[in-house]
Amino acid sequence: MKAFVVTRYGKDGVRAADVAPPTAGSGDVIVKVGAVSVNPLDSMVRDGEFKQLLKYEPPFVLGHDVAGVVTHVGADVRGFAIGDAVFARPRDLRIGTFAEYIAIDEDDVALKPSTMSVQEAAAVPLVALAAWQMLVERADIQPGQKVLVHGGTGGLGSTVIQLAKHLGARVATTASGSKAHLARDLGADVVIDYRTEDFGERLSGYDLVVDSRGGETLLRSLAVLKPGGLALGVTGPPDAGFARQVGAPAPFEFVLSFLSRKVRRAAKKLGVRYEFFFMHASGAQLRDLAALYDAGVLRPVIDTTFAFDQTLEAIAFAESGKAKAGKVVVTLD
Repeated sequence: MKAFVVTRYGKDGVRAADVAPPTAGSGDVIVKVGAVSVNPLDSMVRDGEFKQLLKYEPPFVLGHDVAGVVTHVGADVRGFAIGDAVFARPRDLRIGTFAEYIAIDEDDVALKPSTMSVQEAAAVPLVALAAWQMLVERADIQPGQKVLVHGGTGGLGSTVIQLAKHLGARVATTASGSKAHLARDLGADVVIDYRTEDFGERLSGYDLVVDSRGGETLLRSLAVLKPGGLALGVTGPPDAGFARQVGAPAPFEFVLSFLSRKVRRAAKKLGVRYEFFFMHASGAQLRDLAALYDAGVLRPVIDTTFAFDQTLEAIAFAESGKAKAGKVVVTLD
């Protein structure tokens, strides 16, 4: 089968290749891929940013989001049948959605929302799971609390806005002025044009900041939190909790704690908290999220769709920052 394979770590390390089709373990389903979407995590894994913690050994197939149809089920699978339309974010070390077929653990898969096309469904697993785990698992957002999400018209930000509003939060976001209408349409109560306005001068008393920018944006975001508030960093710096999450050896906890010391010290000084965020696969959570998509509470935001043969172009387009809003999708269907 055709797939897009990381042959070596680095920006130019991905190529199209013919690889053996996957075989199903007893708890796996084989999915014929209908569509996938591109995530920043694809580039981070390709570039080897987590290679000391997530032991991918080139060559391996890249890709973290998928929607398609089940073509085979393992002997122990009870929740799915051949012909089921599904979507998933396969667990770490079992990624590989930029391919014609993929084997996925049954526990990572959910039935595709019935109201969504395969392309729409492929756009949401990673960002929807991330939003759920940030807002529900980590922050336990309650009605009336305040959430700031940077980059509110991107794939993650657009999903966080919608889910936070569903949970009853008041939501602020940063976006370019040309995208303010979309951010408001998604549910943002306050939209700040990051090119002309300083969010730190307008916002205060927030319970949660979701930051995908890092650097100075993350450090300045700490000051808008109320005492005890939480900043979740998507792009880093990673902390000791991340090492524990991925089951890294104990010395890595010290190393990552050292790398995140600047932002953690700044947070402690302000009486707030900082945590690195790295989502995990969950078919059970995807089932709950599918219900929200079918109910119209959440909707996907797609910028551009590419053909499967253009997967490398799709990754480059996503990295270029040219996408106006939402996800870049690759379709095989």
